[in-house]
Amino acid sequence: MIFRLFQLGLFLLSITISAQENKPNVIIFLVDDLGWADISLRGAPIDTPGIDSIFQEGVTLERFYTTPICSPTRAALMTGRDPLRLGISYSVVMPWMNNGVHPDEHFMPETFKAAGYQTAIVGKWHLGHSQEIFHPNARGFDSFYGHMHTEVGYFPPFANQGGVDFQRNGKTINDKGYETFLLADEATRWIQQRDKSKPFFLYMPFIAPHSPLEAPDDLVAKYANLKDTRELTRSEAIDRTRKLNGFSSSARPIYAAVVDALDQAITQVLNILQSEGIEEETIILFSSDNGGAAYAGGGADNFPLRGGKGDTYEGGIRVIAAMKWKGHLPAEKSFSSIMTVMDVFPTLAGATKIPMLNSKQIWGRNLWPAIKAQQKISLSKDVFFASETPIYGEFHTTVFNDKWKLVQVISSTLMEIKVQNKLFDINNDPNEYDDLASQYPKLVEVMAEKIRKWRALHPISGIRAQLVPPPGWRAPKDWTSYTIPVNELQDDASLGFGAHAHQILDYLIKDHGRIIYDCEPGDWERGKCKAPKDTGQHKH
Repeated sequence: MIFRLFQLGLFLLSITISAQENKPNVIIFLVDDLGWADISLRGAPIDTPGIDSIFQEGVTLERFYTTPICSPTRAALMTGRDPLRLGISYSVVMPWMNNGVHPDEHFMPETFKAAGYQTAIVGKWHLGHSQEIFHPNARGFDSFYGHMHTEVGYFPPFANQGGVDFQRNGKTINDKGYETFLLADEATRWIQQRDKSKPFFLYMPFIAPHSPLEAPDDLVAKYANLKDTRELTRSEAIDRTRKLNGFSSSARPIYAAVVDALDQAITQVLNILQSEGIEEETIILFSSDNGGAAYAGGGADNFPLRGGKGDTYEGGIRVIAAMKWKGHLPAEKSFSSIMTVMDVFPTLAGATKIPMLNSKQIWGRNLWPAIKAQQKISLSKDVFFASETPIYGEFHTTVFNDKWKLVQVISSTLMEIKVQNKLFDINNDPNEYDDLASQYPKLVEVMAEKIRKWRALHPISGIRAQLVPPPGWRAPKDWTSYTIPVNELQDDASLGFGAHAHQILDYLIKDHGRIIYDCEPGDWERGKCKAPKDTGQHKH
């Protein structure tokens, strides 16, 4: 009898230990082009109770920064690294491009999968489509349901450049319905059918509310009479398009309908967590991939922030974001320290207590202890972002720290280069009304030099904006047919002209001459970079 009681005690103890060791689930809701002021909690005339609840039941990330455009943000999110060094900083991966993120880069779902998580992406990828090695299933995701590109529309045939772009794990599917709701249905199914003995990592990068704006008829009717009361953004590039579009109808009503549908989809996923009894076992991160698209044809509102998608004013890079873990994070609190999209990977690894498997330098920081304890934390180094989209030859750049921010616009034509520098005391003037550049010329000079040095790190193979296809390019009828399978590719990434050429480029123009990222000077061996050094920054 005593032995049986002893056995029972050991069994109960093992259950307790096992429960303690259970890892939380992770869901990342990444929405596309949502404005700073575009939820009802912030006064928007749009019904968003689901999104509101994440902010009300969690921690608002008040100073959460992303890049100004889609693909660089996604690359930074997945790797924790500076997208400029990934060769994917100035533009997005267009359908006619052949690039992606280098296979040597380690992606967040790979770390979670190695820690025993089941992984899935439901939504838009936008990080390379031409080779299978760039696809989600090759980057740590067990399951992929969605689109390789953006701008596929919200109704069938879900086409990009006329070619069908809707797949499940490399196979074209013909699911019918409204795209945002289809994503919610898929996520719901996947959560319900998951292996309940293992935690899960679910990445939901919605297309909504990216253009082309479309919504179900009932929601279109609901917001048909919505007045557009948005103020100008005080961004020269964005407001120029708004003024040119002054005689056209406003995109605000249809945008509101798209956001309402987005909220319904997120609400559906939140509800399934409750019905499955795993709400308290799930970390939720909500964010936009960049500031709202407030230009002509875009319906977003970033007020009172300046600017929007595509530029480096606060409205383009400071985005609406929140983190929720019921029972572990306080409700209705704010985290006021600067957090960037590069911090997400190490922060989620810290929250789940799993080791990151990166060998390359991580730019991001594990902010989980600070968020949980509501502690103020300073930046350890300057933050840089850039974009050459939507205007070719116009580079929007920025460098900022806890106090100062320099916004730099470099306009490049065939005959001249024009540089505009604007300096803001970003703590005291978060909405960027007062340009202090003339008062602090030396500080402007120092910060502009930092941008120059940072841009010089951009790999020579890194993409610039390619807003139109090359002459004669044609899209496939089906985007799954466009992909080159792994078994038809060479074992190693191409080096172009070979080792000798790269050694010369390395010598002449240093970092800018390298196509293998993080290769130190003199580290070339037979056309390849020596094995990367373990930075030790991935340990928690």
